Amino acid sequence: MSTSPASASAGPGRLLSVLVVDDDFRVAGLHADAVAQTPGCAVAGTAHSAGAALALLERAESPIDLALVDLYLPDRPGLELLRALPCDTFVLSAAAEGRTVRSALAAGALAYLIKPFPPDELGRRLRGYVRYRQLTDADTVDQRTLDDALAALRESGDGGRRTTTAAHTVTRELVLRAVREAAGPLSAGEVAALVGVSRATAQRYLADMVGRGALRMRLRYGVAGRPEQEYREP
Repeated sequence: MSTSPASASAGPGRLLSVLVVDDDFRVAGLHADAVAQTPGCAVAGTAHSAGAALALLERAESPIDLALVDLYLPDRPGLELLRALPCDTFVLSAAAEGRTVRSALAAGALAYLIKPFPPDELGRRLRGYVRYRQLTDADTVDQRTLDDALAALRESGDGGRRTTTAAHTVTRELVLRAVREAAGPLSAGEVAALVGVSRATAQRYLADMVGRGALRMRLRYGVAGRPEQEYREP
């Protein structure tokens, strides 16, 4: 279970170090930007596999406070990584199965955000985590303080609760239609060009639909370089 016994005090002036773990380097970059823009937080690093995340933790000069973990990793199940991390964790994943969510929470995740989520939702949750650490940075806490700390982790505002907006639904349908009407499998970049959105946005919607079973993903191998994910109907 993820705990943070080695984490240093979150007292005034100390930034909480956050590790970003996502196999897609563009998505990892977006999450790292959200961390960097959150008062009280600093990016400890980004990793694109479980092995890289654990190696980064071993090399870190000071303890990592929080890890943002995708469950779809190339070398090891994300749930296994959650149990191995010696810090607090948030799950940011397209995996929406109830059993997976329960397993992640049982493994110690303090929050679970299902991709795609509103761009500012991660920032709100990170600010809540900073507040949570401030409230629990004591040898003992009373019940009211504990309740306030746990509530801070879950505060997301109206924008975070209304994830199914009209624009969200329209973009989802456009992405799905682009894949369905294509002559063959498409990469996230190709979908983005057809729909008129950024590649990172297309990637989030595609990953979400793979998690829901609406699309299938496989790797496209080129002549050289990293294989690219491509999407098609089941």
